[in-house]
Amino acid sequence: MKRILRSRSLRRVATAIVATAVVGASLAACSSGSSSSSGSGSDVDAALKAGGEITYWSWTPSAEAQVAAFEKEYPKVKVKLVNAGTNTTEYTKLQNAIKAGSGAPDVAQVEYYAIPQFALSDSLVDLTQFGFDKLKSDYTAGPWSSVNVGGKLVGLPQDSGPMAMFYNKTVFDKYGIAVPTTWDEYTAAAEKLHAADPNAYITSDSGDSGFTTSMIWQAGGRPFSVDGTKVTVNLQDEGTKKWTATWNKLVEGKLLSSVPGWSDEWYKALGNGSIATLITGAWMPGTLESSVTEASGQWRVAPIPTYDGKPANAENGGGGQVVLKQSKNQALAAGFLKWLNNDESSIKVFLKSGGFPSTTKDLSSDAFLSDAPEYFGGQKINEVLADGAKNVSTGWQYLPYQVYANSIYADSVGQSYASNSDLNTGLKAWQQSIVDYGNKQGFTVTGK
Repeated sequence: MKRILRSRSLRRVATAIVATAVVGASLAACSSGSSSSSGSGSDVDAALKAGGEITYWSWTPSAEAQVAAFEKEYPKVKVKLVNAGTNTTEYTKLQNAIKAGSGAPDVAQVEYYAIPQFALSDSLVDLTQFGFDKLKSDYTAGPWSSVNVGGKLVGLPQDSGPMAMFYNKTVFDKYGIAVPTTWDEYTAAAEKLHAADPNAYITSDSGDSGFTTSMIWQAGGRPFSVDGTKVTVNLQDEGTKKWTATWNKLVEGKLLSSVPGWSDEWYKALGNGSIATLITGAWMPGTLESSVTEASGQWRVAPIPTYDGKPANAENGGGGQVVLKQSKNQALAAGFLKWLNNDESSIKVFLKSGGFPSTTKDLSSDAFLSDAPEYFGGQKINEVLADGAKNVSTGWQYLPYQVYANSIYADSVGQSYASNSDLNTGLKAWQQSIVDYGNKQGFTVTGK
C-alpha cells in the first residue's frame, strides 16, 4: 500500500526508541505470562448483534469511509476512529499503553514487519479462538504468513506488496533495451543504459533495509529464525549471498543512482527517465500516477526478474490489523476486524483509496484484472501484479525487534552503498549489531 510504504523514509526517525520499549515489555510478558481469553465464531456474531463501542487506531486514508460503512451495516456498534500517528509514532503510543496496562485501542493497524514485536509481548489476541484460522484460503500466502506468529493468528491481512519491476518503456525503446526477465539480463541492461547515457541509471538504491530484506527473501534467503526469545541470524545464508552476488555488480560498478527514494530529486528522475526501473511493491502504481504525472504513458509493469527463470517473489511492505488483549470486548473487536479485512463492502472502499488487496477473491476478480490505466499505456497491470502475489515464497520471518534492526541499517550496510563496496561486509556488520543488541535485551541470539 503506497501510503504505508512511502513512510519507509520516516522509519529511520526514532525507531530505536519504540524498539527498545517493545522488546523490554516483550521479554517481561514472556516471563510473567499474560492472561488469555476464549471465544468462538458465535460469540463474534452475538457481539455484533448486541452492539457496543470500540476504538480503532489507523492512519490509512480509507479508514474513515470504512468505519462509516461498517456503522451503517451495524448501527448498534460505535467505532471511535483515532489517527494516533504513522507507523513508529503509533507504535510508541501503543507500547506505552501496553506497558501502562490501559489506554490501548481495541483494534490497531500494524505493519507486517512490526507485528512480531507486539506478538512476542503477548499483547495480541489469538484470533484462532474465533475460528478466523479458517479464513486462510481467502488470503495470499505472504500476508497470511505475516500475521501468523509463534503458532498464533495475531491479526488479519489488509494489503499486500508483491514485488514487480516497473520500467520506463520510452527509455528502454530509445536505447534498444529488452525487458529483463532474469537478474543477469537486468545487470546487462544496467550496463547498456549507463554506457549510452552516463546520467541514466537502471534504478536508484542508496541503501534501504526494507528493500534489502525483500530482495533476500526473493532470492530464497531466510536470515532470521525466531522461536520465542531464541533468535538465529545468518545474513550470509545461501539466498543472501545469491542476492549480493548480483547486486554487488551494480553497487561496485556504480550502476545505481544514489538519489534517495521519495525525495523531490527522485520523483524528478522518475519523470525525466534518468531512473529507468523500480523494483518495488504492487502499491507503486498510485504513487507514480499521482506524483510523476509528466511520465504518463511511459511506464509499464513486468514480473520481478528471477535468478533461474522460475517464478519467485517476495513481499515489500504492507500490513494488517490486530485486536489488543486490553480490549474489554474482544469478540466485538474481532467482528469489526473480520468485516474490515474480509467483507467485500469494506474491501471495495479500500481498493478505491489505492490499496492493493491481500484477498485472493479480489486479486482474481474481472474488474480488478481488467483495469487498464492510461498512465501505463493501457496495460492491464493488475494481471502482472496478481500473478506476482501468487508467486510469493513462504517461510519468511522478521526479527522480534525488526524496528530497531532497520534503524541501524544505515550504520553498516548503508556504508557499503556509500563506498560502492562489497555488501557482504556491511551485512556482516549489521548482523553483529543485531546479535549484540538482541542479547543485551535478554534474547538468546546466535549469529551464523
